[in-house]
Amino acid sequence: MKHGPAGAGSRWRIIIADDESLIRLDLREMLTHLGYEVIAEAGDGRTAMELARKLHPDLLIMDIKMPDLDGISAAEELTRDRIAPVVLLTAYSDQGLVERAREAGVVGYVVKPFREAELMPVIELSRARFDEFRSLEREVGDLKDALETRKLVERAKGVLMETHGLRESEAFHRIRKTSMDARKSMKEVAEAILLAHEMDYSITSTGDTPAPSEEL
Repeated sequence: MKHGPAGAGSRWRIIIADDESLIRLDLREMLTHLGYEVIAEAGDGRTAMELARKLHPDLLIMDIKMPDLDGISAAEELTRDRIAPVVLLTAYSDQGLVERAREAGVVGYVVKPFREAELMPVIELSRARFDEFRSLEREVGDLKDALETRKLVERAKGVLMETHGLRESEAFHRIRKTSMDARKSMKEVAEAILLAHEMDYSITSTGDTPAPSEEL
């Protein structure tokens, strides 16, 4: 598949799936106005899956709860079969659903009711996250391990973004570069970042002064 920013020679091809036709209509109009190409629509998860396998889109935008097959289950299959990244439409803030979606490989969320201005940043970020995930999968070689590594890397990116003011792409680049330079896996680098952050937090919370250490 060829992937690139919308408007840069070829538009992203997107499948949208929602059991409410009005939502699909609004979403199609917004995406078209933003420069994306909606190549198919579905009203249930199973049909969305069949369309994805047939058309190989750049992205699927799916409601989290649909007849026959929900968005999370569909995302899990699409991730496992390396077909396309999935952005979920959701009206729910249930932490259990969010965690289940993350484990299934979902790369982004749009909360209903959504606005056109919210779509492009989520889509662009989702493409980057999917590419990162593919990098992790190539390194690890196993989908389950890649998903576990991705969760650690996502947390480590958050730490770097918070403590160093980095953008998400910069944080990932730093983890990957450190991995290559130190000849450690990205999972090991992420674990080290998280451990160091937890130690710093613990020291700050207790007011203890850390022993002098050699700068790495």
